Amino acid sequence: MDRSRNGPRSPALLDMTISDFRRIALSLEGAEEGSHMGAADFRVGGRIFATLAAQKQGYGNLMLTPEVQAEFVAEAPDIFLPVAGGWGRNGATHLRLAKANEDLAAGALRAAWKIRVEKNRATGKRRKP
Repeated sequence: MDRSRNGPRSPALLDMTISDFRRIALSLEGAEEGSHMGAADFRVGGRIFATLAAQKQGYGNLMLTPEVQAEFVAEAPDIFLPVAGGWGRNGATHLRLAKANEDLAAGALRAAWKIRVEKNRATGKRRKP
């Protein structure tokens, strides 16, 4: 969709872009952008909560728990799907950017961020960037 011809976009109604995903991720308290294996990632306390490792396929990735992943997939299977293999079994989840709106993506990123913050508190460790 060429947004330049469609007037101002309503963030709650239209599909997400990589820039939107990045902006929302970095708006979360303490979030920083880093890089892992050549792909942008988003960290809090030095630990990854989201990535753009599959951006060429149109996905943003969220580091959820398997239980939270199952809830997201059940609620919106056209938007959320587990990453293939062991990463997905451990909660890594694709978010289809073209099918997500900003409100949904912001909620999902906030959930991934919160999970990471809680895990950081539980371990009491901060990984070096």
